Amino acid sequence: MRGMTFAGEGRKLTVLCIGAHSDDIEIGVGGTILSWLRSGAEIDVTWCVASAPGVRRQEAEASARDFLDGAKSCRLELAEFKDGFFPYQGAEIKAWFEAIKARSGTPDVVFTHRRDDAHQDHREVCKLTWNTFRDHVIFEYEIPKWDGDLGHPNFYVPVEAKSLERKIELLDKHFGTQRSKDWFDAETFRGLARLRGMECRAPERYAEGFVARKLYFAAAR
Repeated sequence: MRGMTFAGEGRKLTVLCIGAHSDDIEIGVGGTILSWLRSGAEIDVTWCVASAPGVRRQEAEASARDFLDGAKSCRLELAEFKDGFFPYQGAEIKAWFEAIKARSGTPDVVFTHRRDDAHQDHREVCKLTWNTFRDHVIFEYEIPKWDGDLGHPNFYVPVEAKSLERKIELLDKHFGTQRSKDWFDAETFRGLARLRGMECRAPERYAEGFVARKLYFAAAR
């Protein structure tokens, strides 16, 4: 499998991460962000969580600080839309997306939820991402869950073993509200990363998988 390099020593990259709930970004793309930062890339990150009320806001803020340690810059955009009701709050969430777009400029990469995710909030976030960011590179990440909705990624980012262990450590450290869920544990996160690493022959055996619906190759100038 031939690889493309997005991040590396001294390379500048602007990244927009969008998640429905606190912990979604970390689960779906946390290993990728940590690996890119370890590579020495100069990354500017906008980190957006649509539903982060109360203690979930505290979790999101503390987690983002640790995951983005070493980033050139980071900005958090935290809202408090009602969990589980995103399809019925579409107009309000769309306005929030437009405000984020106005403040975030033109990111090189946008990370969002998968279009066919079984969670209705995740699907709404994906729909509004594509509706709002119409001329951007968008990668859709996956969230393991009881519904059994894991799909078929067509884009992979190898994750170093140290970055994966750091991701798992930070998830356990920061998201106490989620520890009671039977899927929220190190075995789930490590197992999925190993499966995706196998699928792309990752050098250190682990990877995160994404859906890339539209990409094109441009000649260097």
